[in-house]
Amino acid sequence: MRKLKVEMTSEQNRGNIPALCPHCGNDGTFDPIGKDLQVGSNLFCCQRRCPNPECRGHLFVVLEGKAVVASYPPIRIAFDASKVPETVRSVFEEALDCHAANCYVAAAIMVRRTLEAICNDRGATGNNLKKRIEDLSTKIVLPTELLDAMDELRLLGNDAAHVEANTFANVSKTELDVAIEFTKEIIKGLYQYSDLLGRLRALKNNSGT
Repeated sequence: MRKLKVEMTSEQNRGNIPALCPHCGNDGTFDPIGKDLQVGSNLFCCQRRCPNPECRGHLFVVLEGKAVVASYPPIRIAFDASKVPETVRSVFEEALDCHAANCYVAAAIMVRRTLEAICNDRGATGNNLKKRIEDLSTKIVLPTELLDAMDELRLLGNDAAHVEANTFANVSKTELDVAIEFTKEIIKGLYQYSDLLGRLRALKNNSGT
């Protein structure tokens, strides 16, 4: 077996790394810990630390040049979980974990389960998810595009869960990036916009106008 050549880079480190902390969920510029190791012509193994003094979480990253190509724990897509019910939040965050780990089939399945959790939370009924989404559309107010997206997300989850399903040609990062963004917007519309409006109205009342 060919051994991987490992040598110390001539630079002490490759600099700070802006990232969303997988430990505390805050954006920050991660500080270097120790020296970086060069493990290929342009690959570096590095350790970084969250700048949040209440976190200081450790992050191991692999850089290609100065671009992050892998990290542990995986760096997730940012998600504001405020006002989201635990039954919905936990399932969707598992979808984000799968996406961050490049497990796109598993992520698609968990996006579908997020829709199921939303239907259960809002009391939608039906003998399958398609029927429950149709019933949900009569109980909530969302833009038509988001309602249509829920059925597309259902189909993507079907393709991920069933070998014979082929609505989508692929279940890849491209599909999941879009699916997660749509799911975030659905969650915002159902659980967060009303709270945001309430905060705005409270500010108006406090101003005395």
